[in-house]
Amino acid sequence: MQGHKVKLQSALARRIWFVVGSCKDIPVYSLDWTPEKNRIVSASQDGRLIVWNALTSQKTHAIKLPCAWVMTCAFSPFGHSVACGGLDSVCSIFNLNSPTDKEGNLPLSRMLSGHKGYVSACQYVPDEEGHMITGSGDQTCILWDITTGLRTSVFGGEFQSGHSADVLSVSINASNPKLFVSGSCDTTARLWDTRVASRAQRTFYGHEGDVNTVKFFPDGNRFGTGSDDGTCRLFDIRTGHQLQVYYQPHGDGDIPHVTSIAFSISGRLLFAGYSNGDCYMWDTLLAKVVLNLGSVQNSHEGRISCLGLSADGSALCTGSWDTNLKIWAFGGHRTVI
Repeated sequence: MQGHKVKLQSALARRIWFVVGSCKDIPVYSLDWTPEKNRIVSASQDGRLIVWNALTSQKTHAIKLPCAWVMTCAFSPFGHSVACGGLDSVCSIFNLNSPTDKEGNLPLSRMLSGHKGYVSACQYVPDEEGHMITGSGDQTCILWDITTGLRTSVFGGEFQSGHSADVLSVSINASNPKLFVSGSCDTTARLWDTRVASRAQRTFYGHEGDVNTVKFFPDGNRFGTGSDDGTCRLFDIRTGHQLQVYYQPHGDGDIPHVTSIAFSISGRLLFAGYSNGDCYMWDTLLAKVVLNLGSVQNSHEGRISCLGLSADGSALCTGSWDTNLKIWAFGGHRTVI
């Protein structure tokens, strides 16, 4: 394992970082990459979505929002639009190719209204610009037709197999976009089929705290979770079994929450951000920490609130309550992670 760690540390020699916003008191809450890897959208509660050029760290768009209390954001599959949601209980969509108004603001192109609680998560259906899934504090997920602005299906709510507390995260299966998983404050994750909205296909137990983040494994047969209980877990959607637990003991007794996760393209690594500023790179098979990005030079100085891997797997972006976004580049090792 020592050689494994040294190899990955050398791959992290090239790092860049830049600051989101100009106010030291505004944390970064969410981020997403475009498929072509060159742009990132980030959300913080300063009333704007910012689109960044990931190669130069320059802003390409600063989008004024109807509501400043944003919690989630997403890029469309082809990079033409961005979406966000938050405490206003709607999902707002902006077409980046639309002309700006007289004040230089990008107009709102679509507002998806139907949730009865805050919008905690949003994700475009892979390879489609016209459909999106959102998760909400109203305990439901919704599949939307963006073209019409109408709900196609509602998952949970009055159905007994739905979540019994706030939905905090969603992840759509890239191999089979009809399937998605949701994580909730009820300590469970649930698998849904968009063709059968009336019931969850499976419920996954094991966590002892809010499930803050879910993410499908690259093969689409498994998914990972991260929780307030300080653990990440790996589940098999075919059997419903828990395959692995990722937990790093802390001697002070204060267990940091897992806030966000992502898998490397090969699935060899699991990246996990924590409320204490740590960002672990886990070996998914051995459940051993390969490297803690929180312990290297230029690491974050606050809670890691979000993270995401570029489409080609060559770079990881982390967002933090310290107001920074940082891009960690893996150099020539992009094909092995």
